Amino acid sequence: MLERRQRRPMIRAARAARGVRIGTALALAASALAAVCGCGAGRARLAPSTRAPAPGAGVSAGPAFGITEDNAALLWSPRGLSGERAGAAGGASLGAPRGGERFQLAREELTALHPRYVRLLIDWAALQPAPGHPPALGARVSGCARAIGPCAAYAGVRDQLAAIASQQRAGVGARAGFQVVVDIFGTPAWAAQPPSGCERSHAGTLSRAPSAAGLAAYRALIHALIALGTREGVALDWWAPWNEPNDPTFLSPQRSACAPSAASLSPSSYATLARALAEQLHAEGGARHLLVGELNAYETASPRRTSIAQFVAALPADVLCLSDVWSLHAYASRAPFAPARDPVRELEAALDARGGCARAASIWVTEAGAGAPHPGGPRPPGTADARAGCLALGAQLLGWYRDPRVGAVFQYTFRDDPAFPVGLIDARLSRAYPAYQVWLSWARARASGGPPPAPASACPA
Repeated sequence: MLERRQRRPMIRAARAARGVRIGTALALAASALAAVCGCGAGRARLAPSTRAPAPGAGVSAGPAFGITEDNAALLWSPRGLSGERAGAAGGASLGAPRGGERFQLAREELTALHPRYVRLLIDWAALQPAPGHPPALGARVSGCARAIGPCAAYAGVRDQLAAIASQQRAGVGARAGFQVVVDIFGTPAWAAQPPSGCERSHAGTLSRAPSAAGLAAYRALIHALIALGTREGVALDWWAPWNEPNDPTFLSPQRSACAPSAASLSPSSYATLARALAEQLHAEGGARHLLVGELNAYETASPRRTSIAQFVAALPADVLCLSDVWSLHAYASRAPFAPARDPVRELEAALDARGGCARAASIWVTEAGAGAPHPGGPRPPGTADARAGCLALGAQLLGWYRDPRVGAVFQYTFRDDPAFPVGLIDARLSRAYPAYQVWLSWARARASGGPPPAPASACPA
C-alpha cells in the first residue's frame, strides 16, 4: 500500500498532466537559490532565527500564515522536547526529533516562518483499508519524499500531533501558532458508494462518496482523531469535511450525466459530509470550527468538474451557513497558464451572489505555492525563470494582503514532493528555494509590525 505522501502526489501529478489550471507559479531551479539566500547545492546554509515574536509585539495586518507538511520529523520543534511529551502512553510514538543534521536545519527553517496554522491531511483510505479495524493513526511512515532521502520514519498521525505539540509548548501558548486544521480525503473501498453518474474511465472507490455505513465510519474517524489529539495534548479546532469536492479526483461523480449542463451532484454529496462532520463535532463538545469549501480553483465547468460559482450556487443553504470561513486552493501560475481572474475574487463573487450569511464569509487560501509556470510540472532551469516565479508569488501574496476578506494563506508544502514540486525546500533537504525567502520576509514583517514586503525586495536578482 502506498504511503499517504506517495498517494496524494500521484493524484496531483495526474491532475497537473490533464492541464488543470489552478493558481500562479514559482519556477525554482537549484542554481537560483544561491542568489536568493546563499544556499546553493553543496554549500552549507544558515537557518534563520526561530525565536518567536515577543508577546504584544506589533503584527502587520493581513492574512495569517499556514503550512502543509506531513513529515513529523520536520514538524518537531528544533529545540527538542520542551518538557515531558504529552500522551504517548507506553512510548508507542517515536517521541522525539529525528533524522540528523539536514532534518534539524529544515526544522529550524520551518519554525522560523512562525505558522499560525498547520494543515493536517488525513488520507482515510490509507488509514483504514479494511472494515472492522480502527484507523491506524500510529502506523509507521518511512519519512522519505517518495523514494528520495533523507528519510526519518515516524508513527503516522500520532507522531505528527506529538511534533505539533512540541511546537506549541515551545511557542507562546497553543494559540500563538501551529493550530491544527484537519482536512479529510480518500474513501476506503469498503466504505464507498457504487459507481454512478458521469465518472472517468479510471475512477476508483477512493473518490466516491461514502455509503451509509461509510458515513458512520467517517464519524468514527473524526472521534478517533479528536481522542488522539486529547492524548497528545493538541486541540483539533479546525475541520474541513472533504478535500476539493468540486474535483472528480477527490469526489466522484461530479454530475449525473456527462454534459456541462447536467445537474452537479458534488454539492449534495459534500453537504452530507459537512452535516455529518458538524453533528459529530457537536457531539464531541467543545468549540471547534468548520472550514467550508476546500475548492479547486476551477473557473469553468466541464462534464466531470464543477466550477467555483456552480458549486457555491448549488450548495444547500444550511451547509452554506455552517461556517463563516470558506477555503480554496490557488497556486501561483504564469502565462500561458494564469487564470483570467483571481480565484479568490471568483469565490467572493459566488458567495456574494448567494447573499445572506455567505456575504460575511472570509476566505482562506489553504493551498498556495509555486513551482513551474504550470504548478505541479517540472521546475524549469535557470535563474531568470526562478525570479519570475518568485515575483509572481510575491505579487499574489500582496494582492491577498490588500483584500480584507482573506484571513489566511497556506503554503503547500514545506518539503518538495517530486510528483508535485511546489515546496519550499528540495526533496533532499539540501537547499531552500526562493519561495522560502518570500514567506520568511512576510514572517519578519508580521513580527515587526512593518509593511508587507515588496516582491522585488523578497526576490533579489
